Amino acid sequence: MNKKVVTLGDVMMRLSTPGNERFLQANSYNIVFGGAEANVAVSLAQFGLNAAHVTAFPANDIGKAATAYLRQTGVDTSFIYFQEGRMGLYFLENGSMQRSSKIIYDRYDSAFANFSGEEIDWDMVFDGADWFHWTGITPALSQKAADVCLKALKKANEKGITVSGDINYRRNLWQYGKGPLDVMPELIRYTNIIVAGLTDFENCIDIQANGFLEACHLAKKDFPQIKYITKTKRESLSANHNTLKGSLWNGTEVLTSNVYDMPQIVDRVGGGDAYIAGLIYGLLHLEDQSALEFATAASVLKHSIPGDANLVSVEEVESLVKGENVGKLLR
Repeated sequence: MNKKVVTLGDVMMRLSTPGNERFLQANSYNIVFGGAEANVAVSLAQFGLNAAHVTAFPANDIGKAATAYLRQTGVDTSFIYFQEGRMGLYFLENGSMQRSSKIIYDRYDSAFANFSGEEIDWDMVFDGADWFHWTGITPALSQKAADVCLKALKKANEKGITVSGDINYRRNLWQYGKGPLDVMPELIRYTNIIVAGLTDFENCIDIQANGFLEACHLAKKDFPQIKYITKTKRESLSANHNTLKGSLWNGTEVLTSNVYDMPQIVDRVGGGDAYIAGLIYGLLHLEDQSALEFATAASVLKHSIPGDANLVSVEEVESLVKGENVGKLLR
């Protein structure tokens, strides 16, 4: 039986300028849907897992369109709820060469941010689930979203489900009267695998360390249920040319992946979501080092795909890990 993973979080409509046009030039926008946690669900569905996403959409045709998008990518939409409110938006200007890409968010007061979650039957959501994934974006949106996230985490722990959380510190999102240090530590106490860099450690759990390894040991001391901590390192040579590698602390040592050169990036948005989706798949099926290599290769492939989600198969990721079929015409 395929493993079941549940994700929770807001989904936005993304409007990106055609090609490399600037906002000042664009007369039209390309539309896709995306959100950190939903992107993870879409990736995992492509890997053949049973992926279910929990969210709330506006009760209108835009909400229906977002639901249809998730359904057509293989995500279980049984736990999508509809209510009054709006669809959050974000606008993307694709950079090129030395000009950086830009994102403008227009997501406040979304249907999900105002969703109390009272109608969610978490026992049904987590029936047969092996894994639950959340990110720090959700509790940053509103008190209601933070409360829903905490309720989900408590139920997942009660059922013995493995939990991963991408801490994903976003300074500009915390606008409802609480800061990350007021909210995040309690959520992390229910989490077994976290994605965090030094900035996330400092701002979300008040850990200041001289390097990733020291931060991991300090986090484990404060949050003993943590089994793994992971991060990626990106070097941007230009908007189109980056390098990427992954690191995974497994409780004893920091493993590192191969370094990938990505000289002709198509779309880097969602690269981190593709990475954690790959790591979730890897930790469910592989040994630690192999899981890390799978995760990093999955993220690299996402950079070749327009849109937020990583629409690649397990076989394609495995081929990249092995260095096979790289850039070939397959027919």
